[in-house]
Amino acid sequence: MKNIKLIEVPSEIGAGTRGASLGVDAIKIAALDFMSNFFVHFPSEKVEVENQLLFEPIQSPYAKRIHGMVTMYERVSKAVCDSIKGHFFPVILSGDHATAGGTIAGIKMARPKSKLGVIWIDAHADLHTPYTTPSGNMHGMSLATAIGEDNEECKVHELDEKTHKMWEQLKHLGKIHPKVLPEDVVIISLRDYEAEEKALVEKHGIKIITTNEVRRNGAESVSRKVLRYLSDCTDIYVSFDVDSLDSTISKGTGTPVSNGLKEREAEDLISKFMQNRKICCFEITEVNPTLDKENLMAEIAFNILQRSVNVLMMN
Repeated sequence: MKNIKLIEVPSEIGAGTRGASLGVDAIKIAALDFMSNFFVHFPSEKVEVENQLLFEPIQSPYAKRIHGMVTMYERVSKAVCDSIKGHFFPVILSGDHATAGGTIAGIKMARPKSKLGVIWIDAHADLHTPYTTPSGNMHGMSLATAIGEDNEECKVHELDEKTHKMWEQLKHLGKIHPKVLPEDVVIISLRDYEAEEKALVEKHGIKIITTNEVRRNGAESVSRKVLRYLSDCTDIYVSFDVDSLDSTISKGTGTPVSNGLKEREAEDLISKFMQNRKICCFEITEVNPTLDKENLMAEIAFNILQRSVNVLMMN
């Protein structure tokens, strides 16, 4: 039986659309609406955030609010590392996906010798860097920090010294670089990415599983295939961005994309992953209730969260 600990990270300084910091509370409200006492059951910790930076001028156009992101990576990695060392299974509820790089750093800091696998369920690759970003939004860079990639080959921007230094800090947090090897990353439901990210996927041969493959073969078959692919890994982190869901249901997220997973497909898939003993951490991210009607996205996220944790508890 696993001891679950909830880590709340209501940060949204990495997103381009406002409102993701309210996602954690929206999921709690969904639990109340379902008359669930889920949030009473588990110890929880709320990580302090830097959302006040949203009111300040942007200093680094190609890595917006990166100085705040360095602070967030440090706080999130410490919370995750301490939880794992305290024999807890961290379940992270975060605002935007930018801080997932801090989550990965925390797992590696707790288990520096582990070979970490990452299952990234997301419409986006999040493999941009300050050198390639079209937006400067850091929630599109979290996986790049984890694999320690600059993507110099596709460089379109020159960085100032300060931004460069902070980007290096993010990649080398915990004095571990890279934290994950690209061959130990699987991206599921990827369907919206730029040429620069595609170049990295091809350069490293990063494993991609499409929505259609999930639909055609089913959760059971896909989960087996992914876990077989990551069979060399000693620990596996699952990161679920709600924009992996189809845009017909994922209105309540900053970057909805069509041809995504159905709610049941995502829920079945994640539940299958949670049965595996190597899974060491689970994250749900990018719920934005300000873009939603009737809190639908948060309700779906809560259903997935509750079922996943139930599966974890049974194993």
